[in-house]
Amino acid sequence: MSRDLKDRYAPPAWAFAFHGHRCPFMPLGYRMGVMALQHLALERDLDHTLHVICELGEGHPQTCLMDGIQAATGATFGKALIEKTYWGKLAATFWYPGKTAVRYALRPSFLDAFGAQEFFAWRKRGSEPSAIPADVTDAAIAWTLAQPDDAVFAIRESPDFSYQPPKGSFQRAACSVCGEYVFERYVRIRDGKPVCIPCAEQMG
Repeated sequence: MSRDLKDRYAPPAWAFAFHGHRCPFMPLGYRMGVMALQHLALERDLDHTLHVICELGEGHPQTCLMDGIQAATGATFGKALIEKTYWGKLAATFWYPGKTAVRYALRPSFLDAFGAQEFFAWRKRGSEPSAIPADVTDAAIAWTLAQPDDAVFAIRESPDFSYQPPKGSFQRAACSVCGEYVFERYVRIRDGKPVCIPCAEQMG
């Protein structure tokens, strides 16, 4: 891969700062996000249009991918533009209205070769990424950036993929039990009065 492509896929310093440590999976998510934007002919999302459905779960360290995707695409958790299916797979589908959705998945062959990096020996011994020597981490990141796109990702357009973003609303009501505001989508009615979900569950 040329230096130009390496530079294009290398996350900026602020993305590592946002993520909290240097590791190779956040950059892989960043690269996935950059490639998806290029494939869909999009710029980084400023508002609330692009949606990313990640197939990751929890309890496996590769979920760092999601921070890279958010940094690259602007499809952030805070804007409700990214979500998880909890399938425990290293893949994500990128959806934008009027365009054919596209799915990116890390190839098993890439992951098998990637696992030989010394970084993972440290992780398997229980070391947190921030405690791993910088040269070990940087070598793993550099290795990923040096791999050709088609060796890293299986890319598939998904013309039948459908997604319906929730309709936004500024409407809210005060819970009749705790007094806190709750947005209308999450209001429950008990004895004819609005209540929030936690209070509704306590009421049975």
